[in-house]
Amino acid sequence: MWKFVATAKQVLWEFVELGFLAVLALILVHLLLGQAAGPYVASVADNVTKFSAATSAGMLGIVIVLGIVYFVLRRTSWSKS
Repeated sequence: MWKFVATAKQVLWEFVELGFLAVLALILVHLLLGQAAGPYVASVADNVTKFSAATSAGMLGIVIVLGIVYFVLRRTSWSKS
């Protein structure tokens, strides 16, 4: 049972990472191409802009720093294994 829970947790975290990378890739495409990137990319960029404007700058900074620390620690622990 616990092995299943651990596997499910790992799969869900991989899914979250893929989703985060997809959003980052769409933001990059929007920054490179602007409105020529298409309506879907523009809507994703608009939603990210609205979300970042709605949250306070301090909270957003803390989330970004914690995310970077998490990814760095996760990558370094993989290289040791």
